[in-house]
Amino acid sequence: MSQLANLKIWIDGYEANVPQRLGSSQVAFELLRNLEKIDQKNNYTVILAGPPMDDLPKERPGWKYKILKFNKFKTYLVLPWILFTAKEKPNLFFSPTHYAPVVSPVPRVMMIFDLAYLRFPQFFKPQDLYQMRLWTKISLMQADRIITISKSSRDDIIKYYGINKDKITIAYPGYNSASFHHFKNKAQIDQIKDKYKIIGNYAIFIGTVQPRKNLVRLIEAFKNIDQLKLVVVGKTTGLGRQAWMFEEILRKPKELGIEEKVVFTGFVPDEDLPYLIGGAQVFLLPSLWEGFGIPALESMACGTPVIVSNVSSLPEVVGSAGILVDPYNTEQIEQSIRVLAFDKRLRMEKSKEGLRQAKKFSWEKMARQVLKVFEEVANN
Repeated sequence: MSQLANLKIWIDGYEANVPQRLGSSQVAFELLRNLEKIDQKNNYTVILAGPPMDDLPKERPGWKYKILKFNKFKTYLVLPWILFTAKEKPNLFFSPTHYAPVVSPVPRVMMIFDLAYLRFPQFFKPQDLYQMRLWTKISLMQADRIITISKSSRDDIIKYYGINKDKITIAYPGYNSASFHHFKNKAQIDQIKDKYKIIGNYAIFIGTVQPRKNLVRLIEAFKNIDQLKLVVVGKTTGLGRQAWMFEEILRKPKELGIEEKVVFTGFVPDEDLPYLIGGAQVFLLPSLWEGFGIPALESMACGTPVIVSNVSSLPEVVGSAGILVDPYNTEQIEQSIRVLAFDKRLRMEKSKEGLRQAKKFSWEKMARQVLKVFEEVANN
């Protein structure tokens, strides 16, 4: 078969076009931004539910937006009709989410982040759990190719859905190297600490405040640690995706009598985050399960040593640069924090290892891997 010179690619941009991006929405946004940057050859149409936000790529020849004023699930019911009736059909449709059109006249490529909802169904709202189980299964069975973000997630897709390994491509996420880098501007760090009322040395957690992040055990680990605060960066409510089942987490410091040791910042904008990370003694991500763990990568890029769980994708992300802990062992989490936070020599060693490890990942590299999948699918 001859190679198609210029592909027509339609992309679901719903996840990318939201405020306060985290996790899957962050990945979707960075993919759009980097595909637009690296690919001037192919023609892209990005499907949105409303006008593009200001930081999305601007329209140009070969890059345009199509507005469908429906919510996510209605969009997936309407999209098949739009694809079938389009005068110029795309060569493929890409969904950077767990949901793809049920039927389609063109090949479908979709992205899966993790299957935590199958491993920990008790941590999800019943309605969300039902939707994810149903739509993900249907979408996976219909997809021509699947992209996922770690070997751990690939193995779960094979285990739970019986998908052929050859149908799955791993494309690791990256980080914004212009923002997240090793710097020593103490004045700026102190200014940001003051903004969030952080006094003294601290360890930092970054992520959505929800049960799978294992924050209850992390807070319990701080009960007997002195001279070190825990700063929890993550929203519970607000714009964009909401947190869930966070009430016990917010109550825990008071129950343990350590309210002065734990700081909940809420959502922190991107411009402040590198300084909060850079000022921390250590970054903590003791999650019960992660599809990837971008904050761990951002922390290594800032030179902040990391302690992460020894499960799911996190060992892939940090390699030998991080200290791995059993997420169910509160005592082990506590001891690892003590060792790393109060041993300057070890922190410096792990900081250097983390800087080297972070350089293995980039958003542009991910976008090039995704583009290669597009070309393979369209030309098959």
